Order: sequence, then C-alpha cells, then structure tokens
Amino acid sequence: MTRVAVCPGSFDPITYGHLDIIERASKVFDKVYISVLKNSSKEGLFTPQERVDMIEEVTKHLENVEVRQFNGLLIDFCHQVGARAIVRGLRAVSDFEYEMQLTSMNRKLDSDIETIYMMTNNNYSFISSSIVKEVAKYGGKIEDVVPPYIANLLEGKFSG
Repeated sequence: MTRVAVCPGSFDPITYGHLDIIERASKVFDKVYISVLKNSSKEGLFTPQERVDMIEEVTKHLENVEVRQFNGLLIDFCHQVGARAIVRGLRAVSDFEYEMQLTSMNRKLDSDIETIYMMTNNNYSFISSSIVKEVAKYGGKIEDVVPPYIANLLEGKFSG
C-alpha cells in the first residue's frame, strides 16, 4: 500500500520553514502532494501558478513530491489524489488553536484522513510568508529564510 500525504498551504512565497516540513514529509510518505490553495481571505503577492512553479523549482530534488494547485475543500483534494494523511507544520503554540479547528472540521468531513503535525525546525520557527514579504518589500535581508531563487523572485516583485 502506498502511503500518500498532502501538504497544503498558500505558500506565498514558500520559505525554508515550509521546505523543512516538505522534505521531512517526503521521508515518511511514499508520495507527497503539495497542494497550493488559494486563500480566499488574503490577496496573494504571487499568482497560484507562480507559486506552483516556484515550489516545483525548489523541490525538484525530491522525487516523490508533486505540486498541484487546488481550489475547494482540502478533503476533496485528498480524495482526488488518494491521500490518507494531511501534513501540517507548527511553528509555535500560537499556531495550535487554528490548526485544531482545521483538523476538527476535516475529521468531521472524513474521519479516515489523519492530520499529522510536524514541528518546524527551531531555526525557522519565526518565519512566516507574511513577514518574509514585508522584509523583502523594504529591501531587508531574506536570504537566510528563503531559497535564493525565491529571494530573486521577491526582489523582482518589489523592484518594479
């Protein structure tokens, strides 16, 4: 039986914190789908397709990882790809309440799909896409928190 998981997120942009979780999930599961979800409550800096493209670039070394865009319920995406697990990263205790709400609703929708939490590496626990965008917007140093490819894309977004 193939162990399939989904790592969902808006990834606007992807950070080393996200990559930490994705790389570790790729060691636990046979197949990992990165589900790029359009966040209806936020306007993205990058289009969903740009996010798919950037994630494909920075995860190309992971043979069992595939990136897909998805709109709708995460549980429906899990059904489409045959996933039995959702992998979520936790940075701090403050993330837990929101994640617990998501997990409870997903469990109500399909109790056979488990949510697995991974604590982000302490080196990345302070990183969020929002903070990265804010620092990049004002020309701050982001090379330690995103891959060089992503840093260049961010610079391009804010220089023009």
